[in-house]
Amino acid sequence: MKIFSPAGKNKMRILLAVLVVFVILDGVLTEFLLKDGLAREINPFLQPLVGDFGFMALKVVGSLLAALILWDIYRRFPKVAFIATWVAVAGYGVIVLWNTSLFLLI
Repeated sequence: MKIFSPAGKNKMRILLAVLVVFVILDGVLTEFLLKDGLAREINPFLQPLVGDFGFMALKVVGSLLAALILWDIYRRFPKVAFIATWVAVAGYGVIVLWNTSLFLLI
């Protein structure tokens, strides 16, 4: 795959969309897991926000901002942005799988 080609741009857009969906899904799953007492928020900065409107707002706005920053980096350094986005998608994919697996333990 050529990262500079139109197909490369489409793949980057898809990766960024998946990243945004994973971050928001992580927030939703965290809300449900904490409400039911099945888990706890490990991030000390987000801990006081969980359960408030600010938590999900931060997740949505933060994920969109991260996607915009990664897209900006992609325009100048496509390989770096592509790899960084893949790492973020893989990391959040693992987090979402972990959070989802906690529902199976009920």
